[in-house]
Amino acid sequence: MKIKVLGSGCAKCQQLERTTKEVVKELAIDATVEDVRDIKKIMEYPILATPGLVINEKLIVSGRVPSKAEITTFITTAMTKE
Repeated sequence: MKIKVLGSGCAKCQQLERTTKEVVKELAIDATVEDVRDIKKIMEYPILATPGLVINEKLIVSGRVPSKAEITTFITTAMTKE
């Protein structure tokens, strides 16, 4: 599974990355979490505001930091679709 956190490196972006990594570790899954700060790469996704969370190349949420429970749900849902 490939997970990307889209953003400029602001506090919210960093929080989303930290929480996502915690969830991946707790679920003990094989996933990479990539921090994408390049604006050209970010604009490849239909994102209007950062931070953004992309799972398996699909934009899941943007413009806010979802809760840990939400991130867990996003990841487990994506796992069932693999």
